[in-house]
Amino acid sequence: MTEDGERARAGGWDDLGAQAEALRLQGCSVPEIAERLGISRSSAYRWVGHLPLVRDEATERARRSARSAATAERWVARRAARDAARAETVAACAGFVKRLRYRDLVLVGAAIYWSEGTKAKPWRPNDCRVRFVNSDPVLVELFVSFVEALGVPRATLRYRVSIHETADPADAVRWWAAAVGVPPEDFKPTTLKRHNPTTRRRNTGEGYHGCLAVDVPRSSRMYWKIEGIMKGMADGVAAMER
Repeated sequence: MTEDGERARAGGWDDLGAQAEALRLQGCSVPEIAERLGISRSSAYRWVGHLPLVRDEATERARRSARSAATAERWVARRAARDAARAETVAACAGFVKRLRYRDLVLVGAAIYWSEGTKAKPWRPNDCRVRFVNSDPVLVELFVSFVEALGVPRATLRYRVSIHETADPADAVRWWAAAVGVPPEDFKPTTLKRHNPTTRRRNTGEGYHGCLAVDVPRSSRMYWKIEGIMKGMADGVAAMER
């Protein structure tokens, strides 16, 4: 505002100052006073900076409640925008993949097995059994489809649920049976994990179904194939870098 404008409003400054002091005594902060009176924070501070900010318990609770409500409202909008962006990204990427070709499935299946499945160790180099354990139904279905692509029907695989004893083992078996498309009767006896009261577990509730172990019988040759596929991918990456 110009100097003339300041002079024009000079007659109202005293009244604004009195209002600012009154608001301060009611427990308003400098930013709140500036907003209510339509003045700058520096002006509000000049008038009330010498007055301590004292709020009674009821006023403070109301202020915190109002601030929490405003924050929650802002986050509702942000979460909605984030969820919409996530759904759009997921749909776009899923559309990009569309349908896996045989080669794609074999490469992806071998990669997830090499990450999550059991592997031979230096102290037992010839223990080449194909066994996949996971709690993610998407990865389990990808692995089972990969095994089928290599010529082993899913009905011949061996399935076993591993779950904490505090959950519902029978329900978990039914859930996994539906996920992989085989009868629950074909599942091996469930492995129960003992409950440790000192451990704070988050994988509980209706969404918890434990892990599914999938064993491929007589699978040494399949293991060798997976080993070879992974070597081929590693060699391919090295060739790209050159």
